[in-house]
Amino acid sequence: MWVLLATSVVALAFIIERGVALRRSRLLPAGLESAIDRCHGHEDLTVLQMACQQYPSTLARLVLVAIEHLSSPKSDNATAVQTRARNEVQSLERGLVVLEVIVGISPLLGLIGTIHGLIILFGDLGQQGVTDNAAFARGISIALHTTLSGLMIAVPTLIAWSYYTKKVEAVAVEMETVLDDFLRRMYRRHRAEIETAPDDGV
Repeated sequence: MWVLLATSVVALAFIIERGVALRRSRLLPAGLESAIDRCHGHEDLTVLQMACQQYPSTLARLVLVAIEHLSSPKSDNATAVQTRARNEVQSLERGLVVLEVIVGISPLLGLIGTIHGLIILFGDLGQQGVTDNAAFARGISIALHTTLSGLMIAVPTLIAWSYYTKKVEAVAVEMETVLDDFLRRMYRRHRAEIETAPDDGV
């Protein structure tokens, strides 16, 4: 039971920590998204960089990578952003691994506790015999409590793990959409500027 209690404390701590870390305002600040939408050319990049500093977040770090590589071809820029995005997503998933492990081991720990309790109970019965049926039933009940405790830890942890996993996936897709739109807009504007620029050689 002490092991299960420690497991429940760890699970609760990571559920709260991930709940705070995965808030939308920390990942995709509305102010930064507005600044990205208002950025239509290189003359707006300074304002966008200031917004990234004002709203430090996962999206801000990815936008700064995209701005840093605007002088490179679009494919190289997209590759750099994707590489950084994988690192950011891995950071967001950091605590989810712990929750996944707890989901798997909690029922097993409860089962181990039940089996251990039954072994002790039947060992005592083998030496002393059944003298009190009520005490025997009470011993089995106590042994089964560990299985119940393991399941009670595993179920809410599984719910939290599933919810946070889907949330990370949704955030990753949304950030990919925002950044793809930003890169398309910037490179389309850059290409248009090149095509309309006067030819000095004529």
